[in-house]
Amino acid sequence: MTQILPDDVGRGFSTRAIHAGQRPDPTTGTIMPPIHQTSTYAQEALGVHKGYEYARSKNPTREALERNVANLEGAKHGFAFSSGMGCFDTLMKLFRAGDHLVIGSNVYGGTFRLVDKIIQHYGIAISWVDTRDPQRIEDAIRPNTKGLILETPTNPLMHLTDLAAASAIAKKAGALTIVDNTFASPFFQNPLALGADLAWHSSTKYLNGHSDLLGGVAVMNDDALAARVQFAQNSGGAVPGPMDAWLTLRGTKTLALRMRAHDANGRAVSQWLADRVGAERVFYPGLASHPQHELAKRQMRGFGGMVSCETGSRENADMIVRRFRLFTLAESLGGVESLVCQPAGMTHASIEPARRLEIGITDGLLRFSVGVEDIEDLLEDLEQAFKGI
Repeated sequence: MTQILPDDVGRGFSTRAIHAGQRPDPTTGTIMPPIHQTSTYAQEALGVHKGYEYARSKNPTREALERNVANLEGAKHGFAFSSGMGCFDTLMKLFRAGDHLVIGSNVYGGTFRLVDKIIQHYGIAISWVDTRDPQRIEDAIRPNTKGLILETPTNPLMHLTDLAAASAIAKKAGALTIVDNTFASPFFQNPLALGADLAWHSSTKYLNGHSDLLGGVAVMNDDALAARVQFAQNSGGAVPGPMDAWLTLRGTKTLALRMRAHDANGRAVSQWLADRVGAERVFYPGLASHPQHELAKRQMRGFGGMVSCETGSRENADMIVRRFRLFTLAESLGGVESLVCQPAGMTHASIEPARRLEIGITDGLLRFSVGVEDIEDLLEDLEQAFKGI
């Protein structure tokens, strides 16, 4: 089981991002941990080995990443996965037929698809709830509720959940609180410190930050919960290769630098959009006009680079994305380059049109993953793309 290193590597986030979970290789002195590109390990005798038997169960490169992210989230245990959805799918194996889950109504389309099209058909009951209101969470709790699944800020409407209040409700009911912390990253938000039992990330996004791999990470403090996650992961095998683990570990070293830049650019882009199309059409928790701005300031240390904007129609959205020169039309997010997508036809296309409209995902909604380019260039690109809108 992967645990954070007991020795002190410093208190600051940047220091821990660079050093936590890893040390120079004792055999060669290499600063970066080796890429242990192996499927199996030599054993000295029957039942005698160095702690490693088969790479699906453990890999030293993967363990370095797991320790690193666990440290950044203030967690005791970490587990790396082959993708964000591979991570979430494994977490769903913590539940069984007869259980009931309360899940935020505005979650990533892939999360909704997995639950709606697969998980609920295994005899697990689902209640989709607008978790912006803690009372709605409490009202949805049943005697057999075993999990509260949250995403905050949400994708793509940037809804927030009061994690302290929600976790307290779940704890009272004896249910696990599981939080997708991908949008905020550990730099801006730590769900475990606010009462959650487990936090997870698509490490494809901000943790890696360079749009060149797929991955997921889950962290927790409870030993028994960690043992269950480890068993489910080892049984299902959704583990990353050592090269992907190494690349993600390289990415976390610059996480603090990148998140500060994403945040600064996100604030500037959101304000430009608010001035151009009206604050009520821009979804960004860093804007004072955001209905949950005070909550964002209370439970987050920054607002990040994810911004959504209502353009009014699919035609407007299509015209804008065709004009962009720097913002690239693509799925995914969290890389150093700026991306734009139309959630209704891309990331959330698996959600039925009526349900999309019900939760506010229109054909004219655009989601921006604001990168770390020079802000003057990004604003100039927005200006020419939105001309006439």
